[in-house]
Amino acid sequence: MSILSTSIAGVRFPSCIMNAAGARCVTETELHELGASRAGAIVTKSMTVEARSGNPEPRYHSFPLGSINSMGLPNLGYAAYAKLIPELKRYGKPVIASVAGLCEADFVTIARAINESGPDLVEVNLSCPNIPGKPQIGYDLEASERLLQRVREVVSVPLGVKLPPYFDPAHHDAMARVLERVDLQFLSLINSVGNGLIVDPDKETVVIKPKGGFGGLGGALIKPVALANVRAFWKLFAGRLPIIGVGGVMTGTDVFEHFLCGASAVQVGTVLMEEGLRAFDRIERELSAMLGEKGYGSVEACRGKLKEL
Repeated sequence: MSILSTSIAGVRFPSCIMNAAGARCVTETELHELGASRAGAIVTKSMTVEARSGNPEPRYHSFPLGSINSMGLPNLGYAAYAKLIPELKRYGKPVIASVAGLCEADFVTIARAINESGPDLVEVNLSCPNIPGKPQIGYDLEASERLLQRVREVVSVPLGVKLPPYFDPAHHDAMARVLERVDLQFLSLINSVGNGLIVDPDKETVVIKPKGGFGGLGGALIKPVALANVRAFWKLFAGRLPIIGVGGVMTGTDVFEHFLCGASAVQVGTVLMEEGLRAFDRIERELSAMLGEKGYGSVEACRGKLKEL
């Protein structure tokens, strides 16, 4: 068994590094390429009821500290992913179905059908910041609890939730109380930091077209926010609820930091968009080297070991 393997909700992952929903996982070809890659799982694009082309382009832009995007949930529609999931299982790694929706009922419709297609886990996306006119559900505690309870009723595989970043301990505490009342098996923390703005000073313009240039921030600059959320929820649940760390994972060191804070696995977005599938190989090598240098026999051995001063 690889020193980089990990387990979430009783499901074993050959590697702790996987794609984030949204990064090179929209089309059938992209999903099969993830299956054939070193990715530890295949995470689908967050799916809606109907197929969506997404927001107008340009809608993704990288810059030295990270990326900004306003993709608008382009996806094939849940029926297409339901057909694909059994095919993707042949790669011998977990398949995580990411479920979204434009209203509460959509989530239930999608989750019920996707559950029947046999994914290993279902990740409910309560935190897409890039749909014009649609607020992030994860900032509404009552709506989040109601939706998760309804989805829980129709999903029999391990269920998790992808949350937006929270910036105040009171918000961590309040959402933790909600999550305790829902039978969840894992958390994915965090989605992109919503409604950032990047300016091109030479052209004197914004860099993406949708929403007047506002979009979700990812990459290195959001790592401190991601680590803070991973650590906060790790401590609130005393390590009982597995966490997939998302945000700022560009190197093996970044993975190690997420694990120190309490993550059981990580997802990569910006680096996958920029480097392609070879990012998995590089990050694995870097992480393996770091674990060896520090004397850890496995990536799981360093989970939650962050020291406080």
